[in-house]
Amino acid sequence: MSEILDQIPDVDIDANGVFKYILINVTDKKSKSTKPIVRGYARAPYHADIYDEVEEKLKKLGPNIKSKCVGGGRIKHDADENAINVYGYSQGFGKADHEVSVDLIKKKYPSYEVTWSNEGY
Repeated sequence: MSEILDQIPDVDIDANGVFKYILINVTDKKSKSTKPIVRGYARAPYHADIYDEVEEKLKKLGPNIKSKCVGGGRIKHDADENAINVYGYSQGFGKADHEVSVDLIKKKYPSYEVTWSNEGY
């Protein structure tokens, strides 16, 4: 993996609530390394708003860092119950691979019950 990609957190989601999320593949063209990241924020009315925000931050890492949103969905984060449910899809980006998203989320929240479903919007 590249040093620059190592600096990017795998998961950045709101601490509680129901909100949209996206799965992004970030590539360092110099090292030819790619990593998936999960981003989800209640402040974003659309999945594209999340991507725009993340893209702005990634641009600051240099011209070799490129990103592609590979899908989205929703997250229900219940901090009181130590539970996260990943589900649904994005109308603009399509359905994310929730299994990939859940694997990343489980690493950040190891004490949580993290589940996913293809149901719902």
